[in-house]
Amino acid sequence: MNRRPTNGRPVRAGRLPGLLGVTVLGVLLAGCGIRATEIPTDFGPAPSRVRCSQTEADAAPAPAQGLPAQVFLRCGSSLVAVDRTVRMPEGTADSGQRRVRVAQGLLDQLSAPPAAAEKEAGYTTNVRGGMTVSGPRPGDPQDTLRLSVPPENLTSYALAQIVCTFSDSAAAEGDGSVILGGRDDERARRYRCTDEVRARPGSTEPPSTVVTGG
Repeated sequence: MNRRPTNGRPVRAGRLPGLLGVTVLGVLLAGCGIRATEIPTDFGPAPSRVRCSQTEADAAPAPAQGLPAQVFLRCGSSLVAVDRTVRMPEGTADSGQRRVRVAQGLLDQLSAPPAAAEKEAGYTTNVRGGMTVSGPRPGDPQDTLRLSVPPENLTSYALAQIVCTFSDSAAAEGDGSVILGGRDDERARRYRCTDEVRARPGSTEPPSTVVTGG
């Protein structure tokens, strides 16, 4: 049976159920806030790892023997502490010599490329390799550490990494500060690692004051 619509063209009754079904489906999709489409969409797999996760950093292998320590790596725009082990040569009994050896070990850890698990979690470092550290010169406080690269020549990220790592280790006196200078600097400076430095090392330099003498 054919029905004649107002435009004069007959429409077969058998097509009405199919047309009604498509119309109802479109209404239901519109009501759910979903736009009907014939093109498949693929947004990719969901992220499987949490950025800057401490769990991922803990997966990095550490030397079997040594001094447990923490170093501050860059993750995004902030600094995050990760566990490390610093090797100490046998016979390092003198406190000043021990401090320098610890500082050198921490520098080596900071300049080493992050482990694969750390890279995947988003960790990087701005401390360049080849940097060395020595003890105080005559007239310096006994806990002074002098770098082969003057602190003022380091990037803000690298300086923040070094200051925060040293000040939280056996390389410092334990008051949350560290005295740093270059090999040829006349005066060293006492640097502090603050919450602001850890949160925004790229825009907030470690606060420092000139050290006048031992």
